[in-house]
Amino acid sequence: MDLSGKNAMVIGLGLSGLAVVRFLVDRGAHVRVNDKRDAAALGAFASDAAALGAEMVLGGHPDDAFEGLDLIVVSPGVPPLPQLAAAEARGVEVVSEIELAARFIEAPIVAITGTNGKSTVTTLIGQMCRRLDRPVFIGGNLGQPMIEAIGTDAASERGIVVVELSSFQLERVSEMKAHVAVLLNVTPDHLDRYPSFEAYAKAKARIFERQEADDFAVLPADAPNLRELAQDGGKIVLFGGINGEVRVLDGALVDSGGALRLPTSELRLRGTHNVSNACAAALGARLMGVHAEDIAAVLREFDGLPHRMQYLRTVEGVEYIDDSKATNVGAAVASIEGLAGSDGKIVLIAGGVDKGGSYQPLRDRMIEAGRAVVVLGEAAPLLERAFAGSAIELRRSESMEDAVIKASSLAQPGDTVLLAPACSSFDMFRSYAERGDVFQQAVRTLGGKS
Repeated sequence: MDLSGKNAMVIGLGLSGLAVVRFLVDRGAHVRVNDKRDAAALGAFASDAAALGAEMVLGGHPDDAFEGLDLIVVSPGVPPLPQLAAAEARGVEVVSEIELAARFIEAPIVAITGTNGKSTVTTLIGQMCRRLDRPVFIGGNLGQPMIEAIGTDAASERGIVVVELSSFQLERVSEMKAHVAVLLNVTPDHLDRYPSFEAYAKAKARIFERQEADDFAVLPADAPNLRELAQDGGKIVLFGGINGEVRVLDGALVDSGGALRLPTSELRLRGTHNVSNACAAALGARLMGVHAEDIAAVLREFDGLPHRMQYLRTVEGVEYIDDSKATNVGAAVASIEGLAGSDGKIVLIAGGVDKGGSYQPLRDRMIEAGRAVVVLGEAAPLLERAFAGSAIELRRSESMEDAVIKASSLAQPGDTVLLAPACSSFDMFRSYAERGDVFQQAVRTLGGKS
């Protein structure tokens, strides 16, 4: 794909948008940047893009900015725009950063998507593949934009590119082909963006597009309804459940297609949902040729990513766990279920920006396992209505620091205070990571003996 002299627009100037600007400029394209935010709001992203020589069109999406273009690259999270539809009608190609990157990558791609667990599984598979003594790129939605793999040894034929992909990133792929495509789960999420759950699931299913007979579509064995999403993909292989190729049997992770046998007691990951994630990662890595002993070694060493079921401390017999990455109801429910078997009950801290789904599954699970819920943020009234009439004690807080104090006062010895917000963070925080950091600092300042 020759980009020299082409007129290209990048819509949405964040981490991946700036990486695309740099990539296009390096290849001789004339680049125009468009973002609804102004330069002050974009900060260093705007100044860095301008320093690269990009033409800046900020503060809105004027129609004339979309004229004379050969290519438009849309960043994740940019909603459908009438200007984009008009450009496509004129024959302008509109792609995602992932799609553009894939056209310049020779290495096999391992792609992971799902509502929950993507980052953990992506990191695990990436670390396992590194045991093959091949250059490996790990990124995508996880952190480093996929387009930054281009030009590295990992993007060459001898490398491996392992990427986490969100539904937003998958919306505009057409030629990207994943040798191993992993779909972990699909539960309601981003219904403030998609018109229906079916539309959201369909976006996820784009991960299987372009797969051929010698590629693999990895799916959960206990969700047969998801298999129809991969019917046009590669060979379907299953993980977990009672008939997955990698599953739990007699207290150990076993692989019917390989030599893996690892007692679950040797996993450092917390939560039953992370056992499923371990099964998915082990299967994905084995399909890439990683040996069982290397898979087991990584699983023994890996203790999780920050803000994902991260144990912080125990104060006066109460455990504190940060799962700020649980940004939807399904993830929050999985967090609670992951603590099943503990002696005490759960005091949940939840709230933030509502994403359009029902809180009923969260209410049902907390009635079984919970003691109290502390709510905060824009979704606090919705959560209060969801828990109304239940025996769960309910408190509202105006800050994370106050939420931790209230949760601590409600918890009893043996209980767990769990931050699993079931909402996005952007009402009070810049990201789920900042939300988790504030929670952790508040927990560190609690009195009592650890």
